[in-house]
Amino acid sequence: MATFLGSESPWTGGKRSSRNIIAKITHSQIAGQGFSRGTQLPEALLQERDKRAKWHGIPELLQKLHESSHPNSDLSHTHSVLKELSSLLSMEAMSFVTEDRKSAQESTFPNTYTFDLFGGVDLLVEILMRPTLTMQKKKPQMNDDLVKDCLSVLYNCCICTEGVTKSLAARDDFVLFLFTLMTNKKTFLQTATLIEDILGVKKDMIQLEGIPNLSGLVQSFDQQQLANFCRILSVTISEPDVRNDDKHTLLAKNAQQKRNASPSRAEVNQVTLLNIPGFIERLCKLATRKVSEATGASNFLQELEDWYTWLDNALVLDALMQMATEEAEHSSTESSDESSMATSPLRHRLPQSMKIVHEIMYKVEVLYVLCVLLMGRQRNQVHKMLAEFRLIPGLNNLFDKLIWRKYTSSDHVVHGQNENCDCSPEISFKIQFLRLLQSFSDHHENKYLLLNSQELNELSAISLKANIPEVEALVNTDRSLVCDGKKGLLTRLLAVMKREPPDSSFRFWQARAVESFLRGATSYADQMFLLKRGLLEHILFCIIDSGCKSRDVLQSYFDLLGELMKFNIDAFKRFNKYVSTDDKFQTFMTQINSSLVDSNMLVRCIVLSLDRFESQTEDVKVVEVLSECCLLSYMARVENRLSFLFRLVNVINVQTLTQENVSCLNTSLVVLMLARRRGKLPFYLNTLREKEYAEKYPGCLLNNFHNLLRFWQRHYLNKDKDSTCLENSSCIPFDYWKETVSVLLGSDRTSLCAIASYIDEPFMDLDRDLLED
Repeated sequence: MATFLGSESPWTGGKRSSRNIIAKITHSQIAGQGFSRGTQLPEALLQERDKRAKWHGIPELLQKLHESSHPNSDLSHTHSVLKELSSLLSMEAMSFVTEDRKSAQESTFPNTYTFDLFGGVDLLVEILMRPTLTMQKKKPQMNDDLVKDCLSVLYNCCICTEGVTKSLAARDDFVLFLFTLMTNKKTFLQTATLIEDILGVKKDMIQLEGIPNLSGLVQSFDQQQLANFCRILSVTISEPDVRNDDKHTLLAKNAQQKRNASPSRAEVNQVTLLNIPGFIERLCKLATRKVSEATGASNFLQELEDWYTWLDNALVLDALMQMATEEAEHSSTESSDESSMATSPLRHRLPQSMKIVHEIMYKVEVLYVLCVLLMGRQRNQVHKMLAEFRLIPGLNNLFDKLIWRKYTSSDHVVHGQNENCDCSPEISFKIQFLRLLQSFSDHHENKYLLLNSQELNELSAISLKANIPEVEALVNTDRSLVCDGKKGLLTRLLAVMKREPPDSSFRFWQARAVESFLRGATSYADQMFLLKRGLLEHILFCIIDSGCKSRDVLQSYFDLLGELMKFNIDAFKRFNKYVSTDDKFQTFMTQINSSLVDSNMLVRCIVLSLDRFESQTEDVKVVEVLSECCLLSYMARVENRLSFLFRLVNVINVQTLTQENVSCLNTSLVVLMLARRRGKLPFYLNTLREKEYAEKYPGCLLNNFHNLLRFWQRHYLNKDKDSTCLENSSCIPFDYWKETVSVLLGSDRTSLCAIASYIDEPFMDLDRDLLED
């Protein structure tokens, strides 16, 4: 080794100190300046290795980029070097986008990998942030085109090379710095694209209040920029999607809430946004502004489908629109002949109808942000603003012309349960619209804004005819804020719902939106308004006659049917008229029994309604329906109620309880509460015990139910909203719920109403530790 170091290599030509790798390492150790970049390797070594590794001169170009980008240097040379590098990387990025974003591998995108390997990513970050690090009073200005190209290359690296996005996301200083670049309209698109990619993988959600002058930044945006900013905001205001199914259980969620008693970052970010003056008003204007329909678009939907195969998001589309605008301006300065501009190559590639898609994609982002805010802790504040800024009337005016302008096919998958749903803009737009309606109507008096003045008058007339008082929320509705035109938004939704194919996933969201209008304290007038429009017959057709196989769609229809029929004797009469044969009734019951998790809310509705009707025997109409309705007769048989009870308790346990199936526990409680009212609770509990022994697993069912009720106490006694929902939906005071659970959990084994009395000693507390922390 000593001989080697003391001699000159034949290919160094006497320049050992600059070319010999060993000498360079030794010098760096003596000087205390170790290697920090791959490009610090000797130039000759890089050139020699470049030929074999096919680096395409990227390491040498990075050396030039570093040397030309020192403070106070001429950045025009820096830009020319960066352009040369960009040309080597851009084709790989385009290839990645057009190949449906396959998993990034270094072998697939060697140029981008090499660029990152030799410190290119860190160097670009350093170049971008250098003006912020100077001590000079007058900050050096970077050319906008240089900034844009730096951002574009960084984005290309993010999408093509694994790990780059995460490494950038770990640098909080750089992430916050990127937001400051959004003040420049010329660099906005490239900045927004990169921020979105980075925030998508960032472990710790960014705090919006940490962004310098956020309020001023947002207020400086034009409407186009604000719409794109909503795409970024969606990541910052949504609770992280937990992929582990175990984390979705209520047991795990409750434990997490105990650990994190303070508001989450997403909740804090929502408050930050709401405090920005004019923010919600501008979103409402964006969501409801009309679109100038393009002429000469022969087949809008086909164009949309073709273009979306490679358009990754609204930001890419914005880039195309910006190019089109620049092309138009350039053409207009050279020639006043419009036909020459229309026949330019770019105009061929950018059909006029893309402007409509552009607007649709904006509205998807805006509606998602509004929907998340509506479901947050500041729901009432958001509701008040959305009503004031006439969001619902505005959407009603867009319904036929844009939202549901044409039929859009959708497969059996229920799209769009989060903002990352991978479907076309048209589908995403419809689903976000339906999710917004669901959130807007759910348990809120503003739901009547979905109607127009004539429809509100119709509700009043229904109440008057039935000799019942009008709902207070209806009386208090501000008529100046309701829908305009011949039909309200709810009525328009019902019309398209009836035309939807049986297995369309839109049916799921449509049913959820209509159901939310009915949820809460049961309103006879609301039910009759929908019954008069044939909703019950439509639902029954879908369940019985349409051949629908989608469990999601069927579940949503069961839930809607339950809300529509609850306590409504006219609805049960209509049901019996439609289900007029034994075959139809058997088909209906088969659908119910095929999945109680999906249908239990309807079962609860029937049980509750039957209990009320049986106390109204002085009403001739009620007596008539009770004697004729096959559904009520079926549920009146105690063996059928007990069969449902047994299966409801058996289908769940504490560890598998989720927001989706906890309703099974509440339905089983409703059955037992009504039995307790009539003094039949001991009979029901004893029948469950006999069923256990008949099935040859004594104690299992009742121990499981005992644990479920213990969990119920922990879960519901600390959540006001849930308890209110239980009370409103069942018309059973919550105190009676609590009292019944306490009686069932009583430790006195001599009590005939305590579960413990029906479990033999050897089988007692099989699952004692299930609830232990």
